[in-house]
Parts: sequence; C-alpha cells; structure tokens
Amino acid sequence: MSNRRVVITGTGILTALGTGTEKNWKAMLAGQSGIANITRFDVGKIDTRFAGEVKDFQPEQFIEKREVRRMDLFAQFALAAAEMAVKESGLPIGPDAPHGYTPEKVGVIVGSGIGGISSLEEQYRKGAEKGFDRLSPFFIIQMIINMAPGLISMRYGCKGPNWSPVSACATSAHAIGEAWKSIRLGECDAVIAGGAEAAITPLGMGGFSVMKALSNYNEDPSRASRPFDKDRDGFVMGEGAGIIVLEELEHAKKRGARILAELVGYGANSDAHHVTQPAPEGEGAARCMRLALASAGMNPEDVGYINAHGTSTPFNDANETKAIKTVFGAHAKKLPVSSTKSMTGHMLGAAGGAEAVVSVMTLLHGIIPPTINYATPDPDCDLDYVPNQAREQRVNAVMSNSFGFGGTNAVLLFKRFQ
Repeated sequence: MSNRRVVITGTGILTALGTGTEKNWKAMLAGQSGIANITRFDVGKIDTRFAGEVKDFQPEQFIEKREVRRMDLFAQFALAAAEMAVKESGLPIGPDAPHGYTPEKVGVIVGSGIGGISSLEEQYRKGAEKGFDRLSPFFIIQMIINMAPGLISMRYGCKGPNWSPVSACATSAHAIGEAWKSIRLGECDAVIAGGAEAAITPLGMGGFSVMKALSNYNEDPSRASRPFDKDRDGFVMGEGAGIIVLEELEHAKKRGARILAELVGYGANSDAHHVTQPAPEGEGAARCMRLALASAGMNPEDVGYINAHGTSTPFNDANETKAIKTVFGAHAKKLPVSSTKSMTGHMLGAAGGAEAVVSVMTLLHGIIPPTINYATPDPDCDLDYVPNQAREQRVNAVMSNSFGFGGTNAVLLFKRFQ
C-alpha cells in the first residue's frame, strides 16, 4: 500500500442533538440527551415509544423545495451532511478552482444500513389502497441506498468511485475506511464519505422492537440509552447522518486547507458467529481493533481515547469491554472509553460517520465527551467510561469502534495532525 497520508478537512453531522457539528459538540459536552417520545407517527402497540428524532432539520436549507419531495429522508440527511462537510472543507473540484481536484479523482462513498424505508412504507400503503399502478415514479430512486452518494456526486461534480457499503451498524465506518484505502492507493485524491439513516418509522421501530433489541424505558426516554450501565436494557433508535471530507495530505496542504485530523488506521473483519450476537469474549472485535492498530503501525499504548460502539445492549457492552481489555492489556484501565450513543441514540448505518466527527472534535479540542446515564456499575463493564461529565484531556489518537448485525466489524483510528 502506498504511503500517501490521508487527512480530514470537513465534517457534517445531524443527530437527535441537532444539525451541525458545533451544535452537536456543544450538546455532547453538556451531556444532553436527544432522546424523547416519538412525534412522527402513532406508535400504537409498539413496546418502545421513544427514539432520537432529528428535530430541527429543515431540508429546504440544503435542498430545493421541489427536490425534497422526490427524496427519502435518509437521502436528505446525507445531502445536508455532505454540504456542511464540503462547505467547511472548501473542497475545490475542477480546473476552474484554484488547486482544484481533478473530478475523476474525487469519490463519494456514503452508505446506509436500511435506506428509504419510509418511502417503502408510504408507497406500499398507496399501492394497497389505490393500486400498484399508482405508485410515485420516484419510488425506486427514493428507496435505493446508493442514491445518497449519487445525489452528492451530481451536486459537486465528483466523477470518481461512487458507491454505498451496506453493513448494518458498521456501514459508515466501512465507508470512511474504504475511502482512506482508495486515497492511500492513489485511486482517489479526495473522497466525501460517511452514512445516513432514517429508520424511525412504524416498520423500523416495530421490527427492532419485536426482536427485543430496543430499550423499553418509556417512563424516562432521556435516560433510556445507558451504555455500560448495569441496568441497560437495549439500544435506542436514532437517525441522522455523519459525513467527512478526506483528502490526500500534500494536495490539502498545497491548497491551504485547514486540517482537522489525520486518519491513520482501519480494520475490517467478521465474527463469523451469529446474526445478532457478538462473538464470545469479543473475539472478532478484538481482532478488528488489532487490524486497525497494525495498519497504522501503532501500539495499543498510543491510543488515548476510544469512542466505543457502546450500544446499551447487554451483549455488546460486555463483549466490547472484554475486547478492549484483550487488546489493550494493562493500558485498558487507564484508557478513557465513552459512548456518545448515550446522547444521540444508535444511528445504525450513520453511527460510524457521526462518531468519526466526534473523534475528530475530541482530537481538535482536547475534550472527551461523556457516557451519560451511567449510574450503576456492572462488574462485566469495568473500564473508565467517562461517566456523565465531559473531561478535558488532550489525546493524540482516537479509536472509533463500529460493530453490526451479521458479525461485521469496522474500526477507525484517528490522530491529531502534526
């Protein structure tokens, strides 16, 4: 593999805490929860009545009004996050821009775990009531996942690779990792990468609920997402998007870009164990973390913070803790680990992208966001989870973990740029 270095120059994020990087970062440092009762539809008999809806999103700020109606919400989220990231980056594309990138060398890798599920529900209802010859002509392009990177590529004239990984909750971490590889190999010089999700719908909530995967803490939704806490009872559904701009270092420096952080490592592998449960002792997750460290040429002691997958499910949190202890040994006891899903909920295919943005902000500002709602220690989860309050601590490297149904794992490793 080439030794081309890859840096991050732009971030875009929408979560239940709000739209935009600064708004999210400020809310996280304050330990705010974005989880509340669902407002978008009548939950009916679904056991879980709450989720992390993006409440302040105004698509017309990012997309022409007539186009909004033709896009599923997940694609709207993706376009909005991409616009924020590209704007912050100042990414120049084309010969007319000073130090502009060749369009054929700019890629877009943006995925989703589920894609246009709200459009699927809406059009099925319409077909059942009025006939399936009455569907919207936009239905298929609303539903398919690769329309998110397609629309982004059309907006910015990116003529390089344009595709969507789909790997459940590891989706956007895989997208960012594959973007890193494509720049390292020289296939691309810049990539817009991440993920988007909008599955807070009757089918989405109902499906996860009957799997018994969701928290049922309806009495206080803001406290329902409790990663690593003894009383955790399932994950909380979130939505939104997280997208970053990655560039080859020398070109970024030549154009005078503000470099936010460097992506130095990526691991991807499989548990090959079970459709929903992690491998015993976190064996697959541990291997994946080691792959990321090896790809970066780093030792475990070099990592100063882990943004954990930390879903608030009994299986994940205990197994992720074991995996961290396996990989980091004695250093694990001194290593801050937190889950920002305690505040945003679990954004499924968008989680890794959002948490990549958080990792970058941690390196930039020297502050570690907390795991909120941590009240009762669990003997199986015995690390430093930065409970309830943000912590000022300068770190040089951040690991971000993403693990998904089907036993798929992705780990990203970021460094402070120097």
